[in-house]
Amino acid sequence: MDKNALIRRFGLKPHPEGGYFRETYRSASQVTRESSGLQRAASTAIYYLLSDGAHSAWHRIRSDEVWHFYAGDPIEVHVIDAHGALTTHRLGNTLTHPDAEFQAVVSAGDWFAAVCTAPAGFALVGCTVAPGFEFSEFEMADVDALAAAHPEHRALIARLG
Repeated sequence: MDKNALIRRFGLKPHPEGGYFRETYRSASQVTRESSGLQRAASTAIYYLLSDGAHSAWHRIRSDEVWHFYAGDPIEVHVIDAHGALTTHRLGNTLTHPDAEFQAVVSAGDWFAAVCTAPAGFALVGCTVAPGFEFSEFEMADVDALAAAHPEHRALIARLG
């Protein structure tokens, strides 16, 4: 499969953080965010495609996000938590890549970025967010500020900025 075939088949469009996506689910049930009092969908889900060396740039959201692997090459989801600890989840087909996992969780408020392990390959994944994703709660990183806050991760932050 090539990128263009996957984009057509799943109706994907460019994502602001890099890659391609399509929202596939938005819960009709609503929850209230305690901090703001705003109503949100209880959950949302997307397809997300990384290909041709594209990566998901450093960003964070105000909800937990569960990544699910579907097809292609493994990806690395790099997470910097509130204490500055770096965790790298290797998402992939664990049946053919024993060092990979089918799912990984990024906690609300943590900075994260993702990249396909095969620069010329592709990865089709899904992301489920609860409470549901809203672009108003999406924040792209100021890469210089993030690197200054976490100098021990400066090279990785710069590479995926």
